[in-house]
Amino acid sequence: MKIIDWYILKRYLGTFTVMLLLFIPIGIVVDVSEKINRILENKVPLSSVLAYYLDFTIYFANMLFPILLFLSVIWFTSKLANNTEVIAILSSGISFNRFLRPYIVGATLISLFALLMGLILVPKASVGYNDFKYKYLKRNSEVRETQNVYKQISPDEFIYVSNFNFQSKTGFNFTMEKFKDNKLLYKIRASRITWNPEQKNYTLSSYFKRSIGPMGDQLEKAETKDLKLDFDIEDLTPAVYAAETMTLGELNKFIERETMRGSANINAYLVVKYKKYSVPISTFILTIIAVSVSSMKRRGGMGVNLAVGISLAFTYIFFDKIFGTLAEASTIPPLFAVWFSNISFGILAIILLRNARR
Repeated sequence: MKIIDWYILKRYLGTFTVMLLLFIPIGIVVDVSEKINRILENKVPLSSVLAYYLDFTIYFANMLFPILLFLSVIWFTSKLANNTEVIAILSSGISFNRFLRPYIVGATLISLFALLMGLILVPKASVGYNDFKYKYLKRNSEVRETQNVYKQISPDEFIYVSNFNFQSKTGFNFTMEKFKDNKLLYKIRASRITWNPEQKNYTLSSYFKRSIGPMGDQLEKAETKDLKLDFDIEDLTPAVYAAETMTLGELNKFIERETMRGSANINAYLVVKYKKYSVPISTFILTIIAVSVSSMKRRGGMGVNLAVGISLAFTYIFFDKIFGTLAEASTIPPLFAVWFSNISFGILAIILLRNARR
């Protein structure tokens, strides 16, 4: 790499790092101002708060990754253009494609970083982020977010809970039915089912089991009963929450299992999976758009480039969120929904790049 490549690459990575260091503290301050009363009311330990904001930093940085990258490239490239550095570089005989090379190298480094975050760091941070939120920050009326969960956990087994409490890992009005040859073998009911992580089993309160037999039914009752049941706690949690807290390997196995069960939440799991790959690819697309838009010296200066950049960045995020939500709630293919923003903005990047070359 030549001196000019190192110069641009350092500006690329340096500006992006500065953007992260500027916006993350702002996000933390805003989050603290919203949650400080609840934290003090619940007397949350300082160690838990610090761990939460470490997870929040990773979670927040991953969420704002595309817009921060886009704005950082627009910012320092506009400065290069206003200082006529871009004109000087291109006038020396360097083609626009050659000028773009250090940007692509920088985009490659950041996309690898984003991929590492999405596959390893973000799932772990999501666990701590969501656990803290549901344990300390949600009121009882807000905690029970999962309602009327009905799932087929095997070809002949079905479970149901009316709602699920994240704080206590407890489901309410639990029912489990076992069939064979379309005939009911037994039915289990309980007013409450609680997951015991240490024992890897469930505690059922107001337990009642009715077994259907040829010579008559058998009834079994108990105030509480511990059982090992063939389903996981994720089966009682919201689709996106469960998917966000899994690594890629865990998510692939989970999707395969849920597909066999005929789960209605497959699209939500697939959206989370495909986004792990789409975000790193968006690094290259947004970099090319940002360079193409901001490499020309404009009469309005950096303000015009930033205005255009912010508009495009929020348009990208808007399409990403809208189509992701539609894929979860409708029949739109998740792969198309997740990649729609990259495809449409990829076409825009090609058009803008051709105009910039001229």
